[in-house]
Order: sequence, then structure tokens, then C-alpha cells
Amino acid sequence: MEGSSSDKLIVVTREPDGVATVTINRPKSLNSLTRPMMVDLAKAFKALAKDNSVRVIILSGAGRAFCSGVDLTAAQDVFKGDVKDPETDPVVQMEQCPKPIIGAINGLAITAGFEIALACDMLVAAKGAAFVDTHARFGIFPSWGLSQKLARFIGPNKAREVSLAAMPLSAEEAEKLGFVNYVVDQNEVLNKARQLAGAIMKNSQDLVLRYKSVINDGYKLDLRQGLAIEKERGHEYYDGMTPEQFKKMQEFIARRSSKKPSSKL
Repeated sequence: MEGSSSDKLIVVTREPDGVATVTINRPKSLNSLTRPMMVDLAKAFKALAKDNSVRVIILSGAGRAFCSGVDLTAAQDVFKGDVKDPETDPVVQMEQCPKPIIGAINGLAITAGFEIALACDMLVAAKGAAFVDTHARFGIFPSWGLSQKLARFIGPNKAREVSLAAMPLSAEEAEKLGFVNYVVDQNEVLNKARQLAGAIMKNSQDLVLRYKSVINDGYKLDLRQGLAIEKERGHEYYDGMTPEQFKKMQEFIARRSSKKPSSKL
């Protein structure tokens, strides 16, 4: 395992099995984000995206919160300047990351923290955790996707309630709406996220990356366009396969079919 000291506000650890964990490490401030933290978070995801030893990324928060949003004591530094630079935008870097990202939501995910959760591919949340959008309460215009993504995930009426009324969305309700994958005890959040990562890593890494890409790209389009993308990329994939690759696929299927399935999470 590679680690970093506790004084770092964005901590990255790499496990030998291919799982990397990114931790927002400012627990005394409920993991609120300063501008340098946002830049470091973006750099972390950009680096992990290029690291061939990393297959799945888990994003978590230290302490009792996932991320309480932007540190408003430094609001001008956060909202002005080079905020449009995709290289230093953590949400852009998360969206561009080809590896599956599992959000381990151990507590509150507020506003920018909510948007970071929305940029994950799957979410494991603690019982009692909640997602809160305070943009309207504090006069902050959303810029990391909350106004567009949430309605697509939980439906427009519920999204309007969460955002316009700043109404907390509990982890339990988010699970029922299909936004959160699992709700577990607080002390089991990271274990469950690692278990989910392990299930992903049992599969073809190449197909996992391609599958994530086609799901995420297609979700931005209407169904007809999404189906066209799937068919086009499927043809490209099979056209590029060699006879040896087809043989390996058949051997892999034969080996798996001879074993009892163990996909339970």
C-alpha cells in the first residue's frame, strides 16, 4: 500500500489488488473544500485515470461527513479565477476518468459534496447519511451538474423539492429512488465499497472500461442515439478481436461455466 501523511487534505492510497482510495481529509471542517483541495482532488483523479495498476477507485471522506461542500470562508477564491479550467476541476476529472468510481458516503454530502457524489458511478452510503443541496439557500449557482443530473437520477419533481426547498435526501430514500446502491451501517461503508470493487475486478478490465463508457455516454443522449452508440462500439470491438482473443474468450467462458456462480454482494 502507498500512503500519505495525515496532514494532507486529499489522501490517495493504492492497494496491491488494484483498488485506489481517495479520501477527503479535513474532518474538523466536515471535509469542506478549499480551492487548493479542489485542485488536488482533480489531480488525484487525473493521475489515477492514467495509472494502469489501478482498476477501481473508491472516494470517501474522513470523519463523520463525506463532504460539506465548498469552504465559504474562501468563496471568492473558489468561484472566481481559473474555475473553468478542466484540469483543476475535480468533477470534470471524475467524469473523464475511465475507471469505475465508487462513492463511500459515510455522512453528509452537502452541495458541492452532493455534486461530487453525483459524479461517482456507484454509491454506498451509511445509515443516516444524507444529501443536501443548499445552492438556493445561500445564493450559489450550481456549476458541477446538480441542476441537470439529479432530475435524471431521481425524477424532476423530487429533484425540485431537494433543490428548491433545500430538503435533505436521506440515504434510505436515495436507495429507494435508485440513486444509492447500498445503505449499510456506518462502520461497514468502506468494507461494502471494497466488496463491490472486488466484484468489478473479477470481470474483464477491458470490458468494464468499455461498458462504463457506453453507459455514461449513452445516458446523456436519447434512447435511439444511445442504442446506435452501443451497436457502433460493439461492431468496433468485435472487428478488432483476433482469433486468439476469441479463443481466450471461449476458454474463459468454459472455465466460468464449470464453477458455481458467486456474484452475491
